[in-house]
Amino acid sequence: MSETIEPLIVVGVDGSNHSKEALRWGVAQAKAIGGRVHAVMSWEWNTNPFAVGHGTPDELVGAEETARQRLADTVASAVGTSPGVPVFRRVEHGSPAQVLVDASKEAELTVVGTRGYGGFKGVLLGSVSQQVVQYAACTVVVVRAGEDED
Repeated sequence: MSETIEPLIVVGVDGSNHSKEALRWGVAQAKAIGGRVHAVMSWEWNTNPFAVGHGTPDELVGAEETARQRLADTVASAVGTSPGVPVFRRVEHGSPAQVLVDASKEAELTVVGTRGYGGFKGVLLGSVSQQVVQYAACTVVVVRAGEDED
């Protein structure tokens, strides 16, 4: 007897309204196809060579825990505590684009918002979304935020 594995949808989450909209879309798609969702957030310590000091182990653990809490809060805010499909929270160390491209290798579909917290509000597609579209190993859906969220 072969075991059926639910299709995996990876959704990039950074806490922005765009990522919340992407998560809602990903959950709706998972419901439609009988899939599961991995809400993925990355964290990265400052790698600027001119930064003062380096992260201590306690600071690194604090940064990862902060990302975990932010992801949990974002998932709860976007889709609630019972979204109707399995939603797993994944926090990975690394640059956001690379983490999502790596996660796409095990997914049927990757979903991102048009842009996150980047500084250029008028940009139609953020740098992370652009890289994911270019390099992901699966189909990518870019979800636009609503009119009032731009």
